[in-house]
Amino acid sequence: SSATEHSGFNTMVTKAYPLRILNHNTEEHNNSGGGAEPYVGLEFDTAEEAREYYNVYAARTGFKARTGQLYRSRTDGTVSSRRFVCSKEGFQLNSRTGCTAFIRVQRRDTGKWVLDQIQKEHNHELGGEAEETTTTPRPVRAPAPTKLATTVNQHRPKMKVVDESDREQRSSSKSSLKRFKSCSVGEGEVSNDHHSKAVSGSEPYAGLEFASANEACQFYQAYAEVVGFRVRIGQLFRSKVDNSITSRRFVCSREGFQHPSRMGCGAYMRIKRQDSGGWIVDRLNKDHNHDLEPGKNNQDGLKKITDDVTGGLDSVELIELNNNNKHIKKARSRENRIGKEWYPLLLDYFQSKQTEDMGFFYAVELDVHSGSCLSLFWADSRARFACSQFGDAVVFDTSYRKGSYSVPFATFVGFNHHRQPVLLGCAMVADESKDSFLWLFQTWLRAMSGRPPRSVVADQDSSIQQALSQVFPGAHRRYSAWQMREKERENLRPFPSEFKYEYEKCIYQSQTVVEFDSVWNSLINKYGLRDDVWLREIYERREHWAHAYLRASFFAGIPINGAFEPFFGPSLDALTPLREFIGRYEQGLEQRREEERKEDFNSYNLQPFLQTKEPVEEQCRRLYTLTVFRIFQNELVQSYSYLCLKTYEEGAMSRFLVRKCGNESEKHAVTFNATNLNSSCSCQMFEHEGLLCRHVLKVFNLLEVKELPSKYILHRWTKNAEFGFVRDMESGVSSQDLKALMVWSLREAASKYIEFGTSSLEKYKLAYEIMREGGKKLCWQR
Repeated sequence: SSATEHSGFNTMVTKAYPLRILNHNTEEHNNSGGGAEPYVGLEFDTAEEAREYYNVYAARTGFKARTGQLYRSRTDGTVSSRRFVCSKEGFQLNSRTGCTAFIRVQRRDTGKWVLDQIQKEHNHELGGEAEETTTTPRPVRAPAPTKLATTVNQHRPKMKVVDESDREQRSSSKSSLKRFKSCSVGEGEVSNDHHSKAVSGSEPYAGLEFASANEACQFYQAYAEVVGFRVRIGQLFRSKVDNSITSRRFVCSREGFQHPSRMGCGAYMRIKRQDSGGWIVDRLNKDHNHDLEPGKNNQDGLKKITDDVTGGLDSVELIELNNNNKHIKKARSRENRIGKEWYPLLLDYFQSKQTEDMGFFYAVELDVHSGSCLSLFWADSRARFACSQFGDAVVFDTSYRKGSYSVPFATFVGFNHHRQPVLLGCAMVADESKDSFLWLFQTWLRAMSGRPPRSVVADQDSSIQQALSQVFPGAHRRYSAWQMREKERENLRPFPSEFKYEYEKCIYQSQTVVEFDSVWNSLINKYGLRDDVWLREIYERREHWAHAYLRASFFAGIPINGAFEPFFGPSLDALTPLREFIGRYEQGLEQRREEERKEDFNSYNLQPFLQTKEPVEEQCRRLYTLTVFRIFQNELVQSYSYLCLKTYEEGAMSRFLVRKCGNESEKHAVTFNATNLNSSCSCQMFEHEGLLCRHVLKVFNLLEVKELPSKYILHRWTKNAEFGFVRDMESGVSSQDLKALMVWSLREAASKYIEFGTSSLEKYKLAYEIMREGGKKLCWQR
């Protein structure tokens, strides 16, 4: 970069030109100032230029850089500043030392990015990291497509998940696709002739040589099987000159903390490429911090690595071998409706998100027949945290299927304590087979620490429903309202309007299962429709759509008779072009979360007027969010329009008939136990929505119950729902899941301190003082 002084300014601003047009290995580049000392006031055209500049400076100084935190504008959601940090910043990995070296660039009104904060001091030795990026690589030849043998187990899933939830720094967007070109091999089986070391399971040691990275991987996996642990492919490093791979790490599957099953194990083997083209073990740690299981088959399936294939996603070919290499047959690849151009865009986006959000999770489904990518799933830490709070009722929204589409984009959506939709994960669905949805639901469940929902709303297609019943066997399943309306319009079109009126009355006004079945059969007989195929089919599946059957299941207030509004609304749909997808996605997500923040603020700072003198109204105003309190308040006010008559009493048990004044047909039965204050109503509002109905409130008023029992105030509807889930789950949850939930909760609270604490110097001082005092109580300060 070259410096130019701008006249008319008190501070000199230096112009940094794009480093990609300079060769940092030439003397000309060194003399031009590329990688020169950074200082406050240094200017860049883009944030990417600043990142490239800091990478070159880091390579010359002797450390590695990575992308750190970014900050967004509260007005339009655009990125307003970025941090680039030393790779040893933080403590999430064993290799990190909490180094504080960084630069921060801020976007000015002119569109330029100016370096406004800097810290040059490191807390570790310099020079050891530069070798990862400055090694002179050998020319890389693209290998021919590789055939990989596998013994097929009919009971094992056909897809192998590539989980990239690790927080390690990834190399580059170009390498992202190549990291997924791995395929399953039969358990414990090595098929290449020259892998005698791998079969023997001999001890690895520094200086051990291999002909290829794949040979090293299979050796380490064979060694792991003998010792008793599982292996994951870890970090890789690339040359800054030609982007070829210079070193790779193979780690214990329990490395890191991003998943409840991981415990920060430091065991690994790193190999480095030599000038001769071979690979050598240059770093090694054999010590594990967990119990080992020698002799147990610990591999989910060996992975084959393509060192540097240039043939795209389809460069690895798989053939199935049955009965010891006999009966060879070429398997067919699955259909894929995701355009190939989407994968590099999304995978690059996922990796960039991981540098900002260590709880960001994504996974890719691989076609074992061709080695190509299929479906994608992703969820940031906020979505995973929201699932711990509001994942009891989930909508799997595939409204992209409504018509002709180009982007098969699907979302998992829950409903928060303000009854607002919250994102619980996103997916690109490659095809509509059962296998595709099985992989997707299993991956979502794994990302959410294995906590299944109580109820799911989804399309009635057999592939989706079969996958749901297999992955969430205990969940109540309900069909999407929009799809039911579409089916009704299509199949009831030739029927007279009288039938349609009675049909809807049967669905929406039947109070019990017995009443629904009776009215339905009368309707079918009246119009002679016993032979109608569609009516017969939907009646057989009535427990998934008929209101009388759904009332007893909790659905968090998701409306039964209304169409679900897509989470991203019209801004993001199946026709969104590739170049606009990520921008619209982030804008829509931020808009929804801003609405949630507003409701949080209103619930804590606004107080609705009381409409009665009942103590239960004051109790619920104090506990519930504004939205939920208004629903409760309406039920309480409406209870004054009902009459209550005791119809049965035996011991502590009583039964009441509650009917509306002036309307004999609107009546419900309420059962009450005076011993434990248990109460139930035939309308089943509490079972369905988690809020007491007007009928129970009428009985409570009659019996002078002045305060609602705690069992009838669900914590998910209260103002501080986000802080209560750990308390609610202390029983019946594993220690690993509990730790993951606590991490997400604390991370969410910390992010709010950062967001509001950096808005001004005064708020920063206040936030810092609060955290410092809290640190004293936690005894983290010695």
